[in-house]
Amino acid sequence: MFIDYAEIEVKAGHGGPGCISFRHEKYINKGGPDGGDGGRGGDIIFRADRNLATLMDFRYKKKYSAPNGRPGEGSQRSGKSGQNMIILVPAGTLIKDMVSGRVLADLDDNGKEVILAKGGRGGRGNVRFKSATNQAPRRADEGIPGEEYRLALELKLLADVGLVGLPNAGKSTMLARLSDARPKIADYPFTTLVPNLGMVRLREFKSFAMADIPGIIEGASQGKGLGIQFLKHIQRTRLILYLIDISDGKIAGTLKILKRELKNFDPALAKRPSLIVLNKIDLIPEKKPKIPRSLKKDDYILFSGVTGFGAKDLLNRIEQELDRQREMESADQPDNA
Repeated sequence: MFIDYAEIEVKAGHGGPGCISFRHEKYINKGGPDGGDGGRGGDIIFRADRNLATLMDFRYKKKYSAPNGRPGEGSQRSGKSGQNMIILVPAGTLIKDMVSGRVLADLDDNGKEVILAKGGRGGRGNVRFKSATNQAPRRADEGIPGEEYRLALELKLLADVGLVGLPNAGKSTMLARLSDARPKIADYPFTTLVPNLGMVRLREFKSFAMADIPGIIEGASQGKGLGIQFLKHIQRTRLILYLIDISDGKIAGTLKILKRELKNFDPALAKRPSLIVLNKIDLIPEKKPKIPRSLKKDDYILFSGVTGFGAKDLLNRIEQELDRQREMESADQPDNA
């Protein structure tokens, strides 16, 4: 089951209390203080793991607590610190504080980690309070409580290319044709009920990730259909593919709907680099479709997810655009030489 949102509570470990103790040695009736400090409480650490693809585990377990630090001991022995708790989440997980609404972390890369709740410091033992005027202190600190949070976990897929289209436009067929993904495919609307992610291989050592989300209908940005709850999964993409069923004869109108819904959901998406893919060209006699005058030859690519027609041209265009964006990003980086 694909779950992309969860709410949990985390609690770092409390620091252990300091110890009140005095030396007990042979021939020494009243030794000095030797109480050790308490151990530090364990931290709560979140780490991104690319082997995970859903937040489903958090549906069954809602509370996470790191161990407390152990109390200090005599002979100035410090208590053992509580072990840190590492919580694995899918790469692309956004973590928010539910109280303030503040984004605490964006684990957008495999292996990236962050300490979300710090364990409390251990209390001081009585040896820390010895002074010239107080040779036998009977005082020690309690440990400091660890941090606690109520967190919202929100998963946004990490993909280079995002597929956007009306229901039954052929997005799943396209993803299956170009990538290693095997989404459910059928000839009726809303076959895709959850996002799918596939790796598309261009050549050896060069590939990109492609995401397919459920079809968007007019009004999706206001909650109609299935699209709005999954539009967030294309917010990280570098390139958007507008996939349009060329056989329905409504190319211009469909493109207008798709762009408007993306803009209403997130204005930045409407400005994202994009390509227009006219799918199901195999259904057009002699592959001579009627193209709106508003679209120039370089604006679109003819494609068939069933036969693979146009796949090579499409992959070349995608590669060129992704390379162009990476070059621009590299040029924007400061020169460390």
